[in-house]
Amino acid sequence: MKKQTVCLIGKPNTGKSTLFNRLIKEKKSIILDTPGVTRDRIYGDVNYLNYNFLLIDTGGIESGSGNFNESIKIQANIAIEESDVIIFVVDVKTGITSDDLLVRDLLLKSQKKVIVAVNKIDNKNRENDLYEFYSLGFEEVIPISAEHNKGINDLLNKVVENFKETKTLSNDDYINFCVIGRPNVGKSSLINALLDKERAIVSDVAGTTRDATEDSFTYNGQKFKVVDTAGMRKKGKIDEAIEKYSLIRSIKAITKSDVCVIVIDANTGIIEHDKHIVSYAISENKAIVLVINKWDLIKDKEKSLKKWKEEIKNNFQFIPYANTVFLSALKKEKVGKLMPLIVGAYQNYTKTIKTSLLNDVINDAVKLHMPPSYKNKRLKIYFVSQTGVMPPKFTFFVNNKGLIHFSYERYLENKIRENFDLQGTPIIMQFKNKNEE
Repeated sequence: MKKQTVCLIGKPNTGKSTLFNRLIKEKKSIILDTPGVTRDRIYGDVNYLNYNFLLIDTGGIESGSGNFNESIKIQANIAIEESDVIIFVVDVKTGITSDDLLVRDLLLKSQKKVIVAVNKIDNKNRENDLYEFYSLGFEEVIPISAEHNKGINDLLNKVVENFKETKTLSNDDYINFCVIGRPNVGKSSLINALLDKERAIVSDVAGTTRDATEDSFTYNGQKFKVVDTAGMRKKGKIDEAIEKYSLIRSIKAITKSDVCVIVIDANTGIIEHDKHIVSYAISENKAIVLVINKWDLIKDKEKSLKKWKEEIKNNFQFIPYANTVFLSALKKEKVGKLMPLIVGAYQNYTKTIKTSLLNDVINDAVKLHMPPSYKNKRLKIYFVSQTGVMPPKFTFFVNNKGLIHFSYERYLENKIRENFDLQGTPIIMQFKNKNEE
């Protein structure tokens, strides 16, 4: 199921970033009283009632020449293209300006659902200025104050009006996995190697594959669907700006996948963008396989292998459970090692463990290493059971969940992993008081 997507768009300094932070309930966007501070699109999850959607914050659009303004417009077009609903943020203090009209023209062309959020209405006098904004030509006009948390629920109600409620993704007969990574790391070459055909255009130009594409195939009698996520086509001096925004298609692919295959270029090594991509797979609790591609170009493979394993350990310390394969997609060297890792990660992602075996392991773990005491109180674990899959979720019933320390939680996770094969998948551990519903 595709995650529904909403973007915030408007001229500079209308309060988009303040609204973004209000909706995702954390301070992720930089806020400064200077137009154009938010240059990069930023992504966050919004949970409202029984709905969950992806929110995109965009840089402010304004008239003017220069690569910077052109880059912002291109980024905004990407956001608009990917969105189901657009929140057009305007400023009641400035009224409608030429930059608002520029944004309006952009949005009218999109033929998407647009909600005009008239921001900074924080007193009765300004409410009278609301009606001017109906002249922009959009049916939905909502008064809000992002800073003072006014009108936010009215806005959200209108956003989710036609959304489907978030439900557990149904597992048809397919194992779904996506291939994600920076532009030009060899994602399309890897898909071609797996499918054994030239399905995707392969080029040294980063971002050659413009759209995410999906293919189905069968491996050892099991059906698979694979999504190749694309970097955007890049031209001229806007290369750096556009590269960052291939991420949105990766995020959508992640949400509908069981396993994320993250491709890293052996030539360039691990960079921040790789870690950003991995972080989205982690935040969505997906099974993960790491692929170090273009291994054929590495000369001293034995020495490099040792170095790479250390690099992976240092940069991806939060996914020690992820398997890694070193291969060459272009030369089809060691590609055969990838599918068994994907299958194994999926099997563990959907694994169920008998309650009796699970409790035996936890009881032994507690006897071996008692929980630390705090103010003469000690955590006591009464019972543990598996309460979910995709990924496996374990619920511990305890005397006081406030006594659980992160180091002891990590210890329990390690003991579970030592006794049950959960390689490739994250696990969720939840602690409840014995009398808690």
